[in-house]
Amino acid sequence: MNKKILTPVLLLLLCAVLFSCKKEPGPGGKSTIYGKVFCKDYNATFTVLEQEYYAPETWVYIIYGDDRDYGDRVRTNYDGTYEFRYMRPGSYHVYAYSKDSTLQSVADIAVIKEVSVPKNKKADIEVPDIVIFN
Repeated sequence: MNKKILTPVLLLLLCAVLFSCKKEPGPGGKSTIYGKVFCKDYNATFTVLEQEYYAPETWVYIIYGDDRDYGDRVRTNYDGTYEFRYMRPGSYHVYAYSKDSTLQSVADIAVIKEVSVPKNKKADIEVPDIVIFN
């Protein structure tokens, strides 16, 4: 094939690949999603609040976009803080597990916060406290 024809064709294919790939929510960006997990510690029947505190060593999960499973997880610090760094623009669900205060389930339930990272700029997104029961 002639070099005069091959070079433009290759450039056209390269441009199509570079500009057609849409980056999905997830790691690889410039933004940070952060917050705290707050725990309300009740007795077994949820009738007496025994103590309240920011929860250390608690797993916090993040779901990227419309994924069905979590994409990453981190443990909270001693003061209940967590952060997910280098997030791309898009929608996320951040959650931690809690006991069911209604006593309808013996299994833990997810306490979910929805978060959006805006397009075209670096952002630090603070998630409202995730309140869990223990």
